Amino acid sequence: MESQYIVKIAQELDLHPRQVGATVTLLDEGSTIPFIARYRKEVTESLDEVKITSIRNRLNQLRELDQRRVAILESLEKLGKLTPELKEKIEQAPTLTVLEDLYLPYRPKKRTRATIAKEKGLEPLAERIWVQDPSVDPQQEAAVFINPEKKVESSEDALAGARDIMAEWVNEHQPAREKIRELFATKGVFTSKVITGREQEGIKFKDYFNWQESVAKAPSHRVLAMRRGEKEEVLLLRVTAPEEEALGILEFLFVKGSTPSSFQVKMAVADSYKRLLSLSMETEIRMMTKEKADTEAIKVFAENLRQLLMAPPLGQKKILAIDPGFRTGCKVVALDGQGQLLVHDTIYLGQSDQLAQEAANKIKTMVQQFSTEFIAIGNGTASRETETFIRSIGLPKELPIMMVSESGASVYSASEVAREEFPELDVTLRGAISIGRRLMDPLAELVKIDPKSIGVGQYQHDVDQTRLKESLDDVVVSCVNQVGVEVNTASKELLMYVSGLGPALAKSIVQYRHAQGPFHSRMQFLDIPRLSKKAFEQAAGFLRIRDAKNLLDASSVHPESYPIVLAMAADSGCSVKDLMAEESLRKKIVLARYVKDAVGLPTLNDIMNELAKPGRDPRRQFEIFKFADTVQKIEDLKPGMRLPGVVTNITAFGAFVDIGVHLDGLIHISQLSDHFVRNPNDVVKVHQRLTVTVLEVDVQRKRIALSLRKNPQK
Repeated sequence: MESQYIVKIAQELDLHPRQVGATVTLLDEGSTIPFIARYRKEVTESLDEVKITSIRNRLNQLRELDQRRVAILESLEKLGKLTPELKEKIEQAPTLTVLEDLYLPYRPKKRTRATIAKEKGLEPLAERIWVQDPSVDPQQEAAVFINPEKKVESSEDALAGARDIMAEWVNEHQPAREKIRELFATKGVFTSKVITGREQEGIKFKDYFNWQESVAKAPSHRVLAMRRGEKEEVLLLRVTAPEEEALGILEFLFVKGSTPSSFQVKMAVADSYKRLLSLSMETEIRMMTKEKADTEAIKVFAENLRQLLMAPPLGQKKILAIDPGFRTGCKVVALDGQGQLLVHDTIYLGQSDQLAQEAANKIKTMVQQFSTEFIAIGNGTASRETETFIRSIGLPKELPIMMVSESGASVYSASEVAREEFPELDVTLRGAISIGRRLMDPLAELVKIDPKSIGVGQYQHDVDQTRLKESLDDVVVSCVNQVGVEVNTASKELLMYVSGLGPALAKSIVQYRHAQGPFHSRMQFLDIPRLSKKAFEQAAGFLRIRDAKNLLDASSVHPESYPIVLAMAADSGCSVKDLMAEESLRKKIVLARYVKDAVGLPTLNDIMNELAKPGRDPRRQFEIFKFADTVQKIEDLKPGMRLPGVVTNITAFGAFVDIGVHLDGLIHISQLSDHFVRNPNDVVKVHQRLTVTVLEVDVQRKRIALSLRKNPQK
């Protein structure tokens, strides 16, 4: 069966079965996706993380399908219903839907109208009518089954029971279900209406108060919006298909001629569709469109998260971080270059001249005392007022002041991770520290927060939570391993995402580091309790030691490849240090000389690239950004204004941009470009700096419409 999986996956992903088979073997041996993509290129023929993830996901789906197939076969065997023909159909069923359709007639079910009719002994009558023999008179046949003891008082009672049985046969007929399913998928319509009396509470769903949309064309965000409106008991949501066409399909399948029996079958078909099949298909289509919408929303969320985690880091700078606030004051913390807390204080703005002067003195003293290199201000309530104040107190002009997103900071502040890091501090001070550290290294700080709380998702609480978590975890793991982790300074929250580690080993590394001091060699990792050779193999290349004696320990060259680099250096008559420092020496190396069975040109090229720039951070260079001074609140905005902004979130219908007024504006997908845009991520990225034009401002509804088009009004 596994070989069938490999062939099927290879066909679906347009890969060679050899590549898929090798990848499946590595995954089953416990290798992680980042490790396979980075260090096993010869084995997979250079498959990237996207392809490897697709192989893993499809493999899991096929295995789950076969687990269900086995369970169904076992159930049918116990019931004594497993004929050779049925067994073959089940074994050949390509999807879970087809599998469940085949099993439906035999699935244990609650008492239905059909089962009640069978209990009354009416199944033989249904079978006689079902044949639709012209010589059969249903009324006469039904009279034989009158039995007051079984509550069959008349011929009509008997015929009604027979129709109930036939209706269930129609509903459980696999080809019929397939055709009606296709009708719902291609011609089905979503219809949503507001529940009377819920208009005011559900005003955010106003667009869907009287809405119709094709199932086939409804975009993911509208499907999820309608479902949320239904969940919040604002909307009534239905999925329907053309009833006349559906009945025509079913009558073609089941009704033969125009005999009296045919009339009974036709009645049963109509009843089956209205009472059973249409409702069953509505449920299926709702599930299918929900799954599709989930896939799209999760894809958008995952891409946004990747862009946010890979945002440019400021690096090891001394930072003064401020969490703004009016009534309770602004929490101020000074951090050293490693992000360690030096001192904290509270300042008050806008309450009195005396408090403002005290605040100015405190800030200037802290900046001077700790040689502050950057000031970070959270972008929440009072942020622009705080920024204006800080810029007005006479700090050195060359001291940059940066606005930093607070999304998720409050979640971190109240988390167990924050309590463990700073047990003696209150939540607001923890938030200020997180703001400062987020400027230094977004990735290292954001891994401490549940990705769902970072603020870059679309309907993240409405989608399948298991699938969402798996996808977001994949993204975090990918980003952490792409950047690499300095093992002597990383938190356990960052270490746990390193290939091959996880929470337990990450904790062991931190405990070992505290007990034994900083690591000096990657080989020391093997001394960590419970860290196996397999875990070492998976993790070593992604863990860096900046000041190690062996310079390769600070690079992404895997320890298994150290002998190759040593051989290159020896053959070049120089040291590894010389090889890393001098391009002329590297250019003389003939890589073909070092090709072996397990090491080919892909790995050798990676090694040469790493020797040229050891431990290179793949993230972009940090750029200083500043909002417009003239705009601080929504009331300051006017249509036609051109303003600097930062992309904070991307959805299927557009991008949200922070322009410094405490409320993100929306660039609708139609305003992202003068050309047609299918996917907003093709045009903008999270954390991207850009200049936007204000289109509309609705102060009452707190909505801002923005544009990136050259001629926005067109």
